Amino acid sequence: MEKEAIIASSEEVSQEFKTLIDSQDLDSLKHLQHIILGRLQDSNAVLSHFNDYSEQCFSEVSSDLSAHTRLLKSMKLDLDYIFQKLRSIKAKINATYPDAFPDESTLESLDRRPDLEVPQ
Repeated sequence: MEKEAIIASSEEVSQEFKTLIDSQDLDSLKHLQHIILGRLQDSNAVLSHFNDYSEQCFSEVSSDLSAHTRLLKSMKLDLDYIFQKLRSIKAKINATYPDAFPDESTLESLDRRPDLEVPQ
């Protein structure tokens, strides 16, 4: 008997809640939710397609990228070696002929080129 009273009271409460909410509002909310769901699914499909395309492009370019990276590293090592040799040659020339390389004050007076960064 107590169970029946609880069930009856819960039905009454649910009926009261149903009267508080308009069924048209619920239908419009459901409709909007379906529209939003469709848009989200479309967006998800577009993003998945873009990810697949990006992965494909990356796989095509990655081998070239790694080859060019190795080439740049090799070029840097070569340039470092060249500049090291130039510095040692310059030091030897400077030791043998001290006047071969002008100092900063003399260099400014010798340089007559226009400064291209200053607007005229």
